[in-house]
Amino acid sequence: MSQSTGQMELREDDIRSHYPAALSLLQGFDHAPRIGATTAATEERSSGIGTRRAFRSTTPGLVTQRTTRSEGVRLVERINGLEAGDGLTSPLQAAVLQGLRRGIAVALAVTDQYGERTGLAELKRANLQGGLPAAKSTEFSELLTAEALIALQVFASYLSFTLASHASEDTVEIGSVDEVLTENAPLALQGVLWELDQDIARFATSESRLVATTLAYAEALMEKVAARASTAARLDPFTTASWRIEAEGFTINGFTPARSAKGTPLTMQFKKPHEVVGNHIAKYQAMKLAKMLMAYDFDRRLNPFAELGGFIFTFMGDGKPGTGKTTLIQMMAGLVNDYCQVAGYGFRYQNFGIDNIDSYQGKSGQNAKAFINTILDPSVIGFGTIDDIDQIAGKRGDRQSSAGQQEVTAVFMEAFAGANTVVRGNCTFGMFSNYPENVDDALRQRAGARFLVDGPQTREDYIDILSLLLGKRHDIPLGDHDLFSAQEIKRAVARSFEGHNRPHEDGLKSVFDRIAGLYGELDTIAKLGSYLKAIQEADERFTGRAIKNITDAVKVRAMDFELPDEWMENPELFLWKDYDTKKAMIEDLRQPITTAMVLQEINRYADSEFRYADKSDEAAIDAMVRDLGRSEEAKRRYLEGKV
Repeated sequence: MSQSTGQMELREDDIRSHYPAALSLLQGFDHAPRIGATTAATEERSSGIGTRRAFRSTTPGLVTQRTTRSEGVRLVERINGLEAGDGLTSPLQAAVLQGLRRGIAVALAVTDQYGERTGLAELKRANLQGGLPAAKSTEFSELLTAEALIALQVFASYLSFTLASHASEDTVEIGSVDEVLTENAPLALQGVLWELDQDIARFATSESRLVATTLAYAEALMEKVAARASTAARLDPFTTASWRIEAEGFTINGFTPARSAKGTPLTMQFKKPHEVVGNHIAKYQAMKLAKMLMAYDFDRRLNPFAELGGFIFTFMGDGKPGTGKTTLIQMMAGLVNDYCQVAGYGFRYQNFGIDNIDSYQGKSGQNAKAFINTILDPSVIGFGTIDDIDQIAGKRGDRQSSAGQQEVTAVFMEAFAGANTVVRGNCTFGMFSNYPENVDDALRQRAGARFLVDGPQTREDYIDILSLLLGKRHDIPLGDHDLFSAQEIKRAVARSFEGHNRPHEDGLKSVFDRIAGLYGELDTIAKLGSYLKAIQEADERFTGRAIKNITDAVKVRAMDFELPDEWMENPELFLWKDYDTKKAMIEDLRQPITTAMVLQEINRYADSEFRYADKSDEAAIDAMVRDLGRSEEAKRRYLEGKV
């Protein structure tokens, strides 16, 4: 089933009609830079320190005056002049040139359609004939600016999309993009091609760095253009429309960068749900979340669960070493991967690890941003994990955290619950840690759900895991035991949830008993609110964000139903339905919210915060005790040495 319904096809004939103009630009044109500065080709000083001029004149009037002579821009000659090893144009050089030519042609084809939709084409003809009405001059100017921004966005997005498969491990820091001109589309394209030529001369010392330089420029250009577009007028005809080049799968959706919908093949060893022993609530929520992701509608670019409530955008799994966090990741990734294969959707999994922390200033933050953007891509189903997040994201103000760790913390905080965060429901992020108390408080509270990964707990759990890990190559009898019956998910989960009718942590128990003694059974919103206030008085970190996370968890419980397995096995029953139909089907399954649900989720969340606080305090006390002990021993040895 096509996911592109509602998209207009960008015809191949319309694109190819602009090939001669695109090739002419690549072969050569003269351009006098308005904003960017010409710099001699120099070596990059460091991977993280660009060589572009950092300042420009702010004197009124001088910024827009041409202060440098026109110079020739010959990208074909520039790229073919790179050392290819045998004197011939290499496949990578050809791929970049082909991408540039087609990117320009696609951009011009889209601006043609924008001109027809907005009347800009008629205004251009009237202007050429000298008959543009004075009353239309402002509209004409605004439309030309919009056209220029559209051309730059489409050009950069196509470059990024088509060259992604040629990317290597090389990375290039190009600095800021300056020569963004918005008088009209042709001049805008000349400006960015001039600046790209400058960057290739500086940084493209090899074929792989040619691709890296072009990709880095395309990403930086899209970011700059999106910022300009946020305040520009007359862009609605572009942002509310969608185009697709069917042959390449390239889509144009406003100022959202196009990414390849194909995920990299996963080499992960997937686990089946029965192979996750214990961890009943965590396993149950992970299985539900895997099915929730599949409700995402690619046409509407929204998930009904995100609209109705109950979608888990971020979660944190914590537990002791060896309790099954990695197994849980393997299970959830395997489920989503299998569902996506049935539905024909692109699936993208990525883990952000300690190797993404870089010693160069700013690079760690860029790595984190790239990871976030890869998973957020609305054209695929995404699952991103951050394992051992306590080692990766540093606490603010912690002197032992590196600058890279602090950068990562800032990026994750903004991405997970920042002013610009948009939850479409096509992806989820999981943070995992053995020591969540070492994670920055504000970042930890951005985890909307908590998965306590405590591993096997009961006698039955230990029998099950022993049998599972021994495998089948033995003759040891099983004995009096119903294998894996204890892992029956619904019964185990109901038992686990009921266990949270009362708190587990000692500090929270005293708060609960005091409030229950004052108000009796906590069966009204007023009584539950009083309980929340008492928790806040006991732990000042229990803020309004904690309440939001609790209510989100309650909404998840209201969606406490299994999307039928047959819906995942036969896409026509649910996955390929239109958005409104899927939403109605989900609403029919929704359950009412009860006070028991709310109380259990308050206790679950507060228990985790008290557990983190207690561990954090104990760790700090132990560290101080060790320091005092060392000081005493040093003093003793010093005094002995003086005798």
